[in-house]
Amino acid sequence: MLRVKSRTGESVQQMIRRFKKLCEKEGLIRDMKRNAYYEKPSEKNRRRMRKAQRMSNY
Repeated sequence: MLRVKSRTGESVQQMIRRFKKLCEKEGLIRDMKRNAYYEKPSEKNRRRMRKAQRMSNY
């Protein structure tokens, strides 16, 4: 669970901006988009294999 405490003299917009950056760092937005629709197990495996292959090329 992410929490953002307000800093002295910080506006609400700045807090929201910091919160969004934390969400991106933690990968929450990516996970939410991935879970927004059903992905077949075969497609998951195919995606993982492609990612592993890309990583081994570097």
